[in-house]
Amino acid sequence: MPNVRHMNASRILRQLGKDTQYALVGFPLGLIAVVLSMTLFWVGVGLSIIWIGLPVLMGTFLMVRGLAVVERARVGAVLGRRLPHPAYKKAVGPSFWRRVFTPLGDGQNWLDLLHAMFRFIPATIAFSFVLTWWIGALGGITFPLWDWSIQRGTDNTDLPELIGLGDGNAVRYAFYVGVGLFFTLTLYPVVRGMALMEAGFARLLLSAVGELREQVAQAELARDTVQAQKEALASAEAIALRRLERDIHDGPQQRLIRLAMDLGRAEQQFGNDPDAARATVTEALSQTRETLDELRALSRGIAPPILVDRGLVAALTAVAGRCTVPVELIAPGVERLDPAVETAAYFVVAESLTNVAKHSQATEASVSVRQFGGRVLVDVVDNGVGGAAVAKGHGLAGLEERVHAAGGELRVDSADGEGTAIRVALPV
Repeated sequence: MPNVRHMNASRILRQLGKDTQYALVGFPLGLIAVVLSMTLFWVGVGLSIIWIGLPVLMGTFLMVRGLAVVERARVGAVLGRRLPHPAYKKAVGPSFWRRVFTPLGDGQNWLDLLHAMFRFIPATIAFSFVLTWWIGALGGITFPLWDWSIQRGTDNTDLPELIGLGDGNAVRYAFYVGVGLFFTLTLYPVVRGMALMEAGFARLLLSAVGELREQVAQAELARDTVQAQKEALASAEAIALRRLERDIHDGPQQRLIRLAMDLGRAEQQFGNDPDAARATVTEALSQTRETLDELRALSRGIAPPILVDRGLVAALTAVAGRCTVPVELIAPGVERLDPAVETAAYFVVAESLTNVAKHSQATEASVSVRQFGGRVLVDVVDNGVGGAAVAKGHGLAGLEERVHAAGGELRVDSADGEGTAIRVALPV
């Protein structure tokens, strides 16, 4: 507890020093700013009728912009954060008059000018209160040390005596020390309040518009990101549905058609050739088993039950075990995650290992899954022929869209002859 109190006291003293410095220095800076800005601006306005005033106005805006930069740097000590630098309009082209008129059309330049013209008002108020409170605190507490230096005549009457507190050194010391204690105890809130008032005025004119623009830009970026994720999700689902339709048409559907034909032939053979009929039924049963195996494989691609029941690590273990290429799975300390994240990670590994088995000519592969910095990092690496790329119409393109739909990023490193590394980062 003493250490905490000491830290709080040190923090308060440091902030008190920063606020005091800000308020005391702000007063002379405010006087300089108002004199220069008022003089140059009105001289520029008066002379603009003969065009000479336009360069003067341009110089005025450059001057107040420099003062604004200084003030933004000073405000950071009071507010605890640096104010963002707004984006000023820039003249396009070498034209002299374009460089002259561009600052006149920039709203932030006019706000800088208003701040330079009127900052002396909050600066004067803050300077007066801060200086008064420091003098009252230091002067009152140290009054017994310098009271002897005050020359008193027979007609001089101290304030304590005037307000009826009595006469004498003890009363006089107690009164002025009490006043000093009042100023001391209220020093921090008063100085802090005055500094925040002056800094708030500066922030309102010098960075509020820039901060609003930045917030709007961030909102638009977030909206675009969400829209892109929705489009990627819709595209990934469409690709998955088309692939499922194709796989069903090329696999189970053809086997079921053949099964129906075999059963019809067996029905006809039962009366004439029972042995042939039994052989046909046996072959039909084999077709049934193969069809069930294909349907199970397709169901694993949609939503494997093991992923829902036992989690990502168990599902990846099953995928790695089914791969025809030896796979090393590394998943240290991976816990249960959001279902959408687990599904995306599962499909990344399943699709990647399918490509390894079909196209890579690899002899070994590795899958690494780990959590780091609020993200899940998935790496699938093989020692095959390489040459994989994210191209439209290919499996990796659909995989990339699925990853983007989950808010993640996918990178493919696959130089010819050097194997393939698929690296995915998904937000937790």
